[in-house]
Amino acid sequence: MNTYTLVVLAAGMGSRYGGLKQMDTMSDEGDTIIDFSLYDAIEAGFKKVVFIVREEFIDQFKDKFDAKLKGKIEVAYVCQELDKVPSGYPIDPERKKPWGTGHALLVTKGVVKDNFVVINGDDFYSREAFQTIIGELAKLDKDSHNMCMVGFNLDKTISENGYVSRGQCYVNKKQELTDVVERTHIEKIEDKIYRKDDEENLVVMDNNTTVSMNFWGFTPKFLEALETDFVDFMKERSAELKSEFFIPTVVNNVIQSGKGVVTVLKSDAKWYGVTYAEDKPVVTKAIKELKKQGVYPKHLWS
Repeated sequence: MNTYTLVVLAAGMGSRYGGLKQMDTMSDEGDTIIDFSLYDAIEAGFKKVVFIVREEFIDQFKDKFDAKLKGKIEVAYVCQELDKVPSGYPIDPERKKPWGTGHALLVTKGVVKDNFVVINGDDFYSREAFQTIIGELAKLDKDSHNMCMVGFNLDKTISENGYVSRGQCYVNKKQELTDVVERTHIEKIEDKIYRKDDEENLVVMDNNTTVSMNFWGFTPKFLEALETDFVDFMKERSAELKSEFFIPTVVNNVIQSGKGVVTVLKSDAKWYGVTYAEDKPVVTKAIKELKKQGVYPKHLWS
């Protein structure tokens, strides 16, 4: 029997937020955003969670989650560190941050053995997203490179307090992903949404553009593809101080090579997240309302 695994990207430092946002409380009861993702994942049928964290914060995560999750879901931790790279690639001493989401996911190799979903630790995706993706995850042949993802409408993923990064998704009539382009600067100006192109020019985007919020469904084969591509990345870009190895880059490579396809599952749900400290009141208000409506119990883990 497959044990579907949830992988939580929680090693980011929250530079724009001003602290470790993955651990910040978002309710009067002391819940983090991760708590709601875990609750929804367990309800949907996930049996294991793997937290990707920084070594300096692992004790905080264990204190926060181990006791409450005991008997509910299997828990494991892996650490993303700057020096966890293939040998032979010297690291510039001035580099401060690890190598991005693709590098983070790669450190789970050996721990993740079954089909899995990867999410951001600071994004609130909705119950529907977990219920939708686990059904598609069950269809993926464990020995294939096929994938799935939940896409969101761009206008439901924007912060009112500054720019955000999103993966712009191009989808064919079969609801398969044909390309995903990392847009590192998207912002709302008055009533329109813009992205910056390579020349820093503002380009208008359609509100209904499908974007990735790093809600991917993969087989273990994807970790092999990650490993191969990361070696190539390090050969070409390890000397760059701010270079990052993104999950969508590897997804694209798998698609373009014809090894696998990505089924896009569309969600119309409103996304909540905390890119900036000013986003927090919006999230806390939404969570309070969801509890009031009975979508979540007042005390998630009691």
